[in-house]
Amino acid sequence: MPEEEHLKILKQGVEQWNKWRLENAIRPDLSGANLSGANLIGTDLIDAYLSFADLSGANLSSANLSGANLIGANLSGVYLSGAYLSGVNLIGAYLSGANLIGANLSFANLGGAYLSGADLSGANLIRA
Repeated sequence: MPEEEHLKILKQGVEQWNKWRLENAIRPDLSGANLSGANLIGTDLIDAYLSFADLSGANLSSANLSGANLIGANLSGVYLSGAYLSGVNLIGAYLSGANLIGANLSFANLGGAYLSGADLSGANLIRA
């Protein structure tokens, strides 16, 4: 279950969320949240708990998800072009049809991730 306070702040918009992240040094818990189709361009999701979250069809281009926990998350059709995913945990995540063009996936854990139809053109996969 996501932390309701964190989800409420995120739903106020990216600008409000990023401001809140600057002022609060905590690891946000959005695990299991339904964020499908959300516009999260440029969102600061560093070290966030997003395990089993539904992010299908969301736009996370240029977002920073470094160190985030996305175990079992639904990322089908997600737009992650230019996103920073260094050290992210994608074990068992579903990324069918995801757009990862130019994304930084260095040191990401992709064990068991489903990547059928995902576009990894120009993505950094060093030590992934």
